[in-house]
Amino acid sequence: MFKVFISSWALFLGMFMLMVGNGLQGTLLGIRGGLENFSTFQMSIVMSAYFVGFLGGSRLAPEMIRRVGHVRVFAALGSTISAVLILYPVLPEVWAWTLGRIVIGFCFSGVYVTAESWLNNSATNDTRGQSLSLYMLAQMSGIVLAQGILSIGDVSGYTLFIIPSVLVSLAFAPILLSVVPTPSFDTTRPMKIKDLIQTSPLASVGMFLLGGVFAAQFGMTAVYGTQAGLSVAQISLLVSLIYIAALVAQYPIGWASDRMDRRILIIGLAALGGAGAMLAAMSGGNFYIILVGAAIVGGTSNPLYALYIAYANDFLEHEDMAAASAGFIFINGVGAITGPIVLGYVMGLFGEAAFWVVVALLMSAMALYGVVRVLQRPSDTAIEDQISYAPVMANASPVAMELAQEIYIDAELDEQAAEEEGPS
Repeated sequence: MFKVFISSWALFLGMFMLMVGNGLQGTLLGIRGGLENFSTFQMSIVMSAYFVGFLGGSRLAPEMIRRVGHVRVFAALGSTISAVLILYPVLPEVWAWTLGRIVIGFCFSGVYVTAESWLNNSATNDTRGQSLSLYMLAQMSGIVLAQGILSIGDVSGYTLFIIPSVLVSLAFAPILLSVVPTPSFDTTRPMKIKDLIQTSPLASVGMFLLGGVFAAQFGMTAVYGTQAGLSVAQISLLVSLIYIAALVAQYPIGWASDRMDRRILIIGLAALGGAGAMLAAMSGGNFYIILVGAAIVGGTSNPLYALYIAYANDFLEHEDMAAASAGFIFINGVGAITGPIVLGYVMGLFGEAAFWVVVALLMSAMALYGVVRVLQRPSDTAIEDQISYAPVMANASPVAMELAQEIYIDAELDEQAAEEEGPS
């Protein structure tokens, strides 16, 4: 893994700095919105807007790259992100922040597509899994560090908006100066949503519900913390713990998924996540209990994203996997757009504790639907026939998803080759 890091250190460093900027602006807006007297529902619109832009960027960025090349797209989107970050405190209006979040979401999605295409181009069959793991580690670490910066800054001033702008600008220097531009690439057309649902109803429904949970974590946690009266340091710790738990849980859950019925694991994780959310909802304002509940939610919900993909792949042919991944991004994106709006409306009616109640309902719905699917079809893919799990983030672009799918395909081909060589 060290060799993989050395060969692509500039890309990992650049993405780390980008995620510091992205993680900082997301939480910062949630807190600053309260200071600007934005209502909970208004902030839910602002937070939802990011996922509107992100979904649009995942569709349009590949075509932009084909037309003008990786470097131009990367530089143009990066400079736009840097500019929008500085404009937030200058225009403290709901419409301006909503528009800014759409632009930011679009640009970050395009940046991910570009950076991940470079990563995919530099990876080999032997290093692809390690590259994806290091990439995910860089992303998670950047988000966690961002919360640390937020906890020692002044959310009412301008400095915390300037820092991510500077970091985003600097992030492009190591990448553009050291990474060799890749040729234009072709992305796979997404599988029809109807066909995807018919192939794996459990994964499709789960991806939609999970989009709402992920959007709650990434966009609305700071809004919840502000409404609950938590300090900036407490909100920063809360958001950090969600992502730390997600990173720590990713690999043991991946190990378990290759050794048991994935539907049972999905049901168990979703039920556990729902219980964690209800624990936080019934905490009575005890911050330490809230932290425990948040860690459980983060440690179960984020790995479920890769688990649903792995489960769906068990029923897909090789040539359909990339198309299915693009469809899953769309389904998850629709859920992520809807989630904050529903959360904001419910929190406006019932108060901050409704944040955890809605998350609990979403996680419980995943578990319940998993039980329904088991009852409808008791038999499933044999454990020995399951395709190996590959970790992937819920904010993955189509390129990262295809990179993960290549890992799945390589693993299955290796298993098939071993089986063919076995009898001889």
